[in-house]
Amino acid sequence: MMPVTTLGEDMAILIPILGIVFGCTGWFISIVVNGVKDAKATKHREESRREIAAYIAEGSMTAEQGERLMKAGEAPNKKA
Repeated sequence: MMPVTTLGEDMAILIPILGIVFGCTGWFISIVVNGVKDAKATKHREESRREIAAYIAEGSMTAEQGERLMKAGEAPNKKA
């Protein structure tokens, strides 16, 4: 006699598999999004530093003013 399989038995194995697949997909997407966000922040920070250096070179700003502006945008040092 053949065993009788029902839709409920198939769903019992399918739900954990779908949970793992969607969980891993969400985790991967979050890693990619955070990487892109960090890359954009770095790009904008470097552009700002270049602009400040250009202002100092043309004489519109003193080196001390430029240094204060560059330090104002940095994150404070974390002591652990």
